[in-house]
Amino acid sequence: MSVLLSDVVSGSAVGLRGRLWRLSASELRAAAIEASAEILRLEAVRVAVVDELSLRPDDQVIASRGVGCWLAANTMLQVRDGKKIAALGAALRPFPAVAARFDVGDCSFEHAVLIVAFCESPPKGMPEEALPRCIDLLLAAASGVEATTTKVRNVIATLERVFESDEIPPAEDVDRNELRIASTLNGRVVVRGDFDALTGEMLLSALSNLTMPTPAADGTPDSRSAAKRTADGFTELIRRYLDCEKTGVDGGQRPHVNVHINARDLAEHRDCAAAPSPDGGAVAVSDLDVGHMPWLGPLSVSQTRLLGCDCFLSTVLLDDHGAPLDAKPGKRLVSAEQRVALIARDKGCAFPGCTCVPAWTDAHHIRHWANGGPTVMNNLVLLCRSHHRLMHRKSGFVGKWEIRIGVDNKPWFIPPPSIDPGQHPRPANTTFKT
Repeated sequence: MSVLLSDVVSGSAVGLRGRLWRLSASELRAAAIEASAEILRLEAVRVAVVDELSLRPDDQVIASRGVGCWLAANTMLQVRDGKKIAALGAALRPFPAVAARFDVGDCSFEHAVLIVAFCESPPKGMPEEALPRCIDLLLAAASGVEATTTKVRNVIATLERVFESDEIPPAEDVDRNELRIASTLNGRVVVRGDFDALTGEMLLSALSNLTMPTPAADGTPDSRSAAKRTADGFTELIRRYLDCEKTGVDGGQRPHVNVHINARDLAEHRDCAAAPSPDGGAVAVSDLDVGHMPWLGPLSVSQTRLLGCDCFLSTVLLDDHGAPLDAKPGKRLVSAEQRVALIARDKGCAFPGCTCVPAWTDAHHIRHWANGGPTVMNNLVLLCRSHHRLMHRKSGFVGKWEIRIGVDNKPWFIPPPSIDPGQHPRPANTTFKT
């Protein structure tokens, strides 16, 4: 590490912008990664110190009505954030394995909160001796640069599926739903809401095609912020409802709720999904599935079954690797059935690390249609507009990514030498799988 790079990570940000031009792009990337790791380290230090202070409070802490309020009063944190830090420190005490992973910076603050919340209130059907194994699964999903909140939530939903009970998961408890609409002194309106996952999925699906960036007539990019686009889309949604006009289309389909689940796990009787495998072995956790919504991720099997009682059911045939089968080569445009199959396989933009939802993706021909590429599953992949342009050689980008269908009948991405000199194949985006 160069002297300047070391100074960037460990020094002050005052005057830093005027010196960053001396760093190469690779050094800037290294500095960003080092700074992020340092933030995780200091976050763990703060949680540990605050927790110790909560065990040995002095007059200042007692006068502040607790260590969380004291921390907020003496820093730029809000009271709610100070209390969250204190609460996590206390919650980590009974779970040393989670604390150890958090302390070394291999688990973020938010993911540690999710894990200890599960440990404190496990499914009613889970035996006590199963908790260590569950913690291992959760930590595996929460560790490393590929960790996402959706992955952790998916493992939690799967564990709730394994130890299925009649308890309603917080994400599906409609009794917690709240919507507050209040006018302000200057005549504007403030809207604050808290909804269950299914209601949120319906709202996001309805807003999807109304909130996408829309280039101007001259081709200039949409200058609106994401928040402004959402506000404009919400306004349009209300206008369409009041006018009883068409709802438009979203990713080739009318706005609706999509839930994906294996047919075996959709079966009414839980012992059907939990039945032993033909060879006599027990079903692994990875073999069990929960419902999955494109926007908000996991949905419990019980709620998925409820939706399945009155829905339009699309069947997608899968091979042994879980890849959809298809044989309709004689057309350029992807059919509605093929798009359903692509969503079932790719879950959204398949580019490694991308979190774009299916509604905002295009069906890309791996071998271009103009070059004789057929419109079949093994020549198609879902890509967001940005990564779609990248595959068509984005202007100014050095090198080119390649896509190949692997032996598992799923897309694999090969980076250009400028990113990975060894050009090691990378699996398609696994945001929603553990």
